[in-house]
Amino acid sequence: MAGTPSRVEAPPAEWWERLAARLIEALVFGVFYYILFITLWGIFRTVGMPEAFGGRLAGVLAWAVAGLGYAGYDWWAHSRHGRTFGKAIMRIRLAPGDVPPRTLLKRTLVYPAPLMLMGIPIVNLLAGMLLFGVGFLILIDKPLERGVHDRVAGTRVVKDLR
Repeated sequence: MAGTPSRVEAPPAEWWERLAARLIEALVFGVFYYILFITLWGIFRTVGMPEAFGGRLAGVLAWAVAGLGYAGYDWWAHSRHGRTFGKAIMRIRLAPGDVPPRTLLKRTLVYPAPLMLMGIPIVNLLAGMLLFGVGFLILIDKPLERGVHDRVAGTRVVKDLR
């Protein structure tokens, strides 16, 4: 038909849907972190290093590995499927769906890659403020509700109408 749009534009995802998706993923990666932390703590205790770096070495390494794993998963899931498992559960996705993987890597480096820094004392304060700022910008960016990481990649998180 002449004059009709070829595609219906999906509405942006609500802030609480995005937050719920991240919390779902945080539960899974939190379990991964604690398993890794307990394992590393046991290894360091066995070899006589429990007090290295003030007893924080196991936590720092566990955060670094879990954060790197989460950032890698976030990049992989968005470049392959356009969404993570948390977004799939909440029925939201990235738009447009054909963003190059290199561009999505930039998105991942802005958020959630700073999660890797959360285990380092003092630096975790700065990383936490950065993550809070990214979330706050999503709230005040109307009507598209895009964060800095979305702007860097030229993406939006939308409701999945499929």
